[in-house]
Amino acid sequence: MGEGTVRVDVDKAVAVITVSRPARLNALDIDMLKALSSACDEVEANPAVRAAILTGEGKAFSAGGDIKAWGGMQANEFGHAWVRFGHRVFERLATLRIPLVAALNGHALGGGLELAGTADIRIAEEQIKIGLPETGLGMIPGWSGTQRLVKRFGAQVVRRMVLGGEMFTAEEARALGIVDAVVATGDAMEAARAYADRIAGRGPAALEISKLMIASANGEDNGTAVEALGSILVAKTADLKEGVVAFSEKRPAKFKGEW
Repeated sequence: MGEGTVRVDVDKAVAVITVSRPARLNALDIDMLKALSSACDEVEANPAVRAAILTGEGKAFSAGGDIKAWGGMQANEFGHAWVRFGHRVFERLATLRIPLVAALNGHALGGGLELAGTADIRIAEEQIKIGLPETGLGMIPGWSGTQRLVKRFGAQVVRRMVLGGEMFTAEEARALGIVDAVVATGDAMEAARAYADRIAGRGPAALEISKLMIASANGEDNGTAVEALGSILVAKTADLKEGVVAFSEKRPAKFKGEW
């Protein structure tokens, strides 16, 4: 088992998900990925939560995937147990039913930037650096760095980080659209909380549906978004209620086409 953890703290309508492995700059291993997945389940199961904040403990947001965790894996294990599992966890974060705000309290590198990329809003402290350095290790960004980040940040920005190994300051990242706001060192959580409170004051159903529609328009898993929207709509109809009752009473349903 790894020495890290992921904490979930709920205050009123806002949940804070904290990646806590400060001794390794919040680098992710398998146990941390599992803990992130469990954190998503916990947050979504709480009907009182209307917004969430994702942050790191200590001086880093996340240094990405821990090389010690994957460096010795055989190719098959690396592809399935590491890359594909990480994909599923990050997709879980990116598709939370509630808006997610990333408080970038420190550097977000490699998988750490891919982690930040799952958020809907990113607020960065002025001292941080952002980049995708994987090709310098002979590796590629494996947790949607060349997929989700291209959709959210733009292909040319990702090319500069992946192909050229460029690192961006917080202000450069803001100008490029990677982060939405830059605040003073130590202020990311306060700013993220203020933004999350702002979100939480808006209509929860409208937020959830708007998030799905925006993701669909951006080419992010259109099929899932369309099916989720359709299911939500049908679940509110009188026809569905009649169908369920008819099934339990073992009789033909009497649909009226009522919405």
